[in-house]
Amino acid sequence: MSIKTGERMPAGTFKVMGESGPYELTTAQLFDGKRVALFSVPGAFTPTCSAKHLPGYIEHAAELRAKGVDTIACMSVNDVYVMGAWGKSAGAGDAVLMLADGSGVYARALGLELDLMGAGLGMRGQRFALLVDNGVATKVLVEAAGEFKVSAADYLLGQL
Repeated sequence: MSIKTGERMPAGTFKVMGESGPYELTTAQLFDGKRVALFSVPGAFTPTCSAKHLPGYIEHAAELRAKGVDTIACMSVNDVYVMGAWGKSAGAGDAVLMLADGSGVYARALGLELDLMGAGLGMRGQRFALLVDNGVATKVLVEAAGEFKVSAADYLLGQL
């Protein structure tokens, strides 16, 4: 069962690539006392994710912040090194925090895992966007299979 609007975000830990190497970031550190736009992509460096999803959040970062979003975070079931390299190559900088959910533990905790074993990609996370206010999901926008609409930055911006 996937997370629903009004539910508290599950506890968990992500890996993030910092200036001096990988570090852990807990969901408490990410969400407590903050308004967070968390979006998930099935994979770093994949076509829609690299051409549209991540670039949209980078492009609209200032507008999202102007509407009260403290942190914009991209989550994917990839390792921290891949997420760090992808963020660097995309120019995410300080606009988007790149979160590695390396084994898909957090995607499963949200009930938003995606089985792409048939495509040779293993278990991943679904494409979605969540608006989280102080640890509570206030918007849950999950894409239909093969779609890219409701999790886009411009769509979320219109919901604020």
